[in-house]
Amino acid sequence: MTAELPEPAAPGSPVFRASHAEREAVVERLQDAAAEGRLDFAELDVRLEKALNAKDQGELSLLVADLPPAAGAGPGEPLDLKGGMHGVVRTGAWKVPALITVNAGMGGAVLDFTRVSTRLPEVEIRVKAKTGGVKMIVPEGWAVDTDRVDPSMGGVRNRTTAGEPAPGTPLIRVTGSAGMGGVVVRHPNAWERRKLKRELES
Repeated sequence: MTAELPEPAAPGSPVFRASHAEREAVVERLQDAAAEGRLDFAELDVRLEKALNAKDQGELSLLVADLPPAAGAGPGEPLDLKGGMHGVVRTGAWKVPALITVNAGMGGAVLDFTRVSTRLPEVEIRVKAKTGGVKMIVPEGWAVDTDRVDPSMGGVRNRTTAGEPAPGTPLIRVTGSAGMGGVVVRHPNAWERRKLKRELES
């Protein structure tokens, strides 16, 4: 696999400006495609960045032109993530359901909540960290409860600062087992905060 994009369609068709909802839909499809093994991490990173900065529908269409239609869970349905050998990543403006199950496998799992918007009061994340481990990145003000995670051999490191969730933000309740890979929950680091700031200003 390479990070190259499929060839653009022939010019001539009218192209309209992209909406936030259309960008989010493409981001979700790209993440699903990576989870299905259709895209590697390099391809995913390239396409996610282009999707988040797309100005028109033509740019978005190009990013998913070589992918089959999505067959994943709809809004509100539980999300089941499997890391397998190569790992699984959720980042960008993805839709957060009330229940997420994560089987990290050998490749591990990363859940980045820094670009999501949700009105859910609580989100349950059931983890099986196994050998790959699970990492979660949550915005400042979000509260994360890891008290019901079995630390096993890998341990649980909750580096978030909120005792109670800020108004309008969910409580992330993590359960399950840390396995050998462990579970880490943290806020964005300095580099990630700068990147988010640049995206908001662009």
